[in-house]
Amino acid sequence: MVQKAKILLVDDRPENLLALEAILSALDQTLVRASSGEEALKALLTDDFAVILLDVQMPGMDGFETAAHIKRRERTRDIPIIFLTAINHGPHHTFRGYAAGAVDYISKPFDPWVLRAKVSVFVELYMKNCQLREQAALLRLQLEGGGRTAVGEAQESTGLLAELSARLAAVEEQAEALSKQLDDDSADAAAVATAAHLERKLTGLRRALDALEPGTDSGAPTLPTQN
Repeated sequence: MVQKAKILLVDDRPENLLALEAILSALDQTLVRASSGEEALKALLTDDFAVILLDVQMPGMDGFETAAHIKRRERTRDIPIIFLTAINHGPHHTFRGYAAGAVDYISKPFDPWVLRAKVSVFVELYMKNCQLREQAALLRLQLEGGGRTAVGEAQESTGLLAELSARLAAVEEQAEALSKQLDDDSADAAAVATAAHLERKLTGLRRALDALEPGTDSGAPTLPTQN
């Protein structure tokens, strides 16, 4: 069963949170509410999120200050932030949002279809990254495991490498399709850059898997072949 991604919704007005939930419910992901910047930071201490929708105008800690705290934490600095604001103060205000680390800055009222499409891109990228980490963890466990005979270990490792290679190929195909979709839809630069970053990670993992194939001479440790 595929685990759902979590989306953090931060707004001090309950009616705005309710509206966001109605718009994003079609994505079938886990929506987490936070009614203040402080509450959002607490949620980020324990849970991983695919994307954060952050209201700019909030009493106490506003959206800009909240984003600054998020970007200072190593655990959360890479989570995409989409700023939502009901007040448009012009280019300077928008620039401040991007300077605070936002990947997008949307003024209210916004088009529900556009918002849902933008969020879905970051959810999909997050899921691809999760798959990538799982493949790498499986490989590390196999390579670090001990207590097996050389032949038995070689057989199991070879089988695991084949399985990982097949899974990685599927993720690579999905990532390529996503990149083409972003190009076709003229997506914002931040989404395209995030997709490119994911493709670089996939390329690195593919090279690592190729280096571990029996008979390679790349300087990386190779698995023994069965006679």
